[in-house]
Amino acid sequence: MKTFLMTTAATLVAGAAMAQSITVGAANVSDYLDPGRDHSNVGSQFYYNAFDTLIGRDHSKLEPEWVPALATEWMLVDDTTMELKLREGVTFHNGEDMTADDVVFSLNRMYQATFPPYVVRSRDRLGNFVEAVKIDDYTVQIKVERPEPLWETLISLQQVMIIPEDYTKALSGDPEVAEDGDYEAFSLAPVGTGPYAISEFVPGQKVVYSRFDDFWGDLAPLETATVIRIPETASRITALKTGEADIVTNIAPDQLDLINADPNLKTEGSATALFHVMIMNVNHPNLQDPKIRQAMSYAIDRDLLNEALWLGKAVVPSTHTMEEMGALHMPELTTFEYNPEMARQLLAESSYNGEEIVFDAFPVYYTNGVLAAQAIMEMWAEVGINGKLDVQDGWTGGDPEMMARSWSNPMYFADPFGSFGVMWAPNGPSEGEGRFNTDEEYAAIWERFRFSTDVEARKAAYAELMDRIKQNPPVLPLYRPFESWGMQTSITWKPQPGHIPYVLDFRAGAIALGDS
Repeated sequence: MKTFLMTTAATLVAGAAMAQSITVGAANVSDYLDPGRDHSNVGSQFYYNAFDTLIGRDHSKLEPEWVPALATEWMLVDDTTMELKLREGVTFHNGEDMTADDVVFSLNRMYQATFPPYVVRSRDRLGNFVEAVKIDDYTVQIKVERPEPLWETLISLQQVMIIPEDYTKALSGDPEVAEDGDYEAFSLAPVGTGPYAISEFVPGQKVVYSRFDDFWGDLAPLETATVIRIPETASRITALKTGEADIVTNIAPDQLDLINADPNLKTEGSATALFHVMIMNVNHPNLQDPKIRQAMSYAIDRDLLNEALWLGKAVVPSTHTMEEMGALHMPELTTFEYNPEMARQLLAESSYNGEEIVFDAFPVYYTNGVLAAQAIMEMWAEVGINGKLDVQDGWTGGDPEMMARSWSNPMYFADPFGSFGVMWAPNGPSEGEGRFNTDEEYAAIWERFRFSTDVEARKAAYAELMDRIKQNPPVLPLYRPFESWGMQTSITWKPQPGHIPYVLDFRAGAIALGDS
């Protein structure tokens, strides 16, 4: 009897340990893991479990509610200086204690960036931030060039998550100097302060999180979480049905019934805070006439795309706006609309002579991306546009020969600046890659939008920007896709409204396993 009881107890303990681990089948896995340089939909999945920001947010709520994270309190010293008190007793995954030196290093690697990928991220969202300064071991100040209306928002960004200074500098070359090689090496062996350490990383294939017992907050509910790349939707669903995966990502609406019909499986989904878009190269010789690009946009029936591809679950915007933007949400604007007669009229008035307009698309990166592109080719043909679809793995957004392509414009943070602005601001990535132009008038409107402390003034300026986009379009938001996750019924998890898109949040309170 004693042997039986001991054997039974051991079996129960082993079962509980197994129940604390999950496997996620993801459509894509990043080739590197560095929260500072990453800007991708794929990458945004992976950082929240392993890294922390100074200021946190209650992600269960749509409206921003700022909460202490690695900083326990913060206050404005003057119009251009914020002081933050750091949490004591925080340990990095490699065992080092976090101090103000690590915080200053982490922030200034972005605010005063020299590593080329950081330079891009710094310019497109952190251009107003000058430096971080150490006051004492647990006090830092952050200084900006101009009074900042979005202090907490921009201090809580993924790109300014905190990393260890000594560990990073020692990864290559001179251990006293931060070099490009250090940052390249860090992206393959990342270390943060979050509830999970990244214990294994195979670029493009696999990420393994392991519970970090020295985490400063509530301990992680899972012992391990393994994310593996399964690019094909059918293969992800098969992995879910066979138990190879406990959660799978990026399930299109027409596949939901296949999962929900299985009594052991279920789905969770939401209209993601991200637009699938068509970008247009305003500088391509065949598209320099804005009437051609207006016609390309007017020809696309986005509501039909929503019904056909997303079963009506996606959100088709009238302008570049999202509910998550709070007071700056402006659905009353009509920047984008379907009007095939207007498309035909604009083509007749334009310089278009039937030239082939090539539309580039990724084969698997975007859910329903190729299907949408195929439908767009038919819609263009109906108004007289000679379109050609080119499905390829390569990124062509910076290629001067690119004409139009499928792409996405996520909400990197909850403000129009954090979605439209990150991509279409003066000197932003779109202009930097040569497919968009701004002028002095556009820049002046942008300045009023970006730095006004009055909400109504910001809204008025944003409306002016949207009118400029309507008259000379570089982009058409197609819809906010309704992205779904399939999972075992024993798992309680869903995307939280306060996160940026696609975050796999496995922290305490975000996931529960019914059999653990």
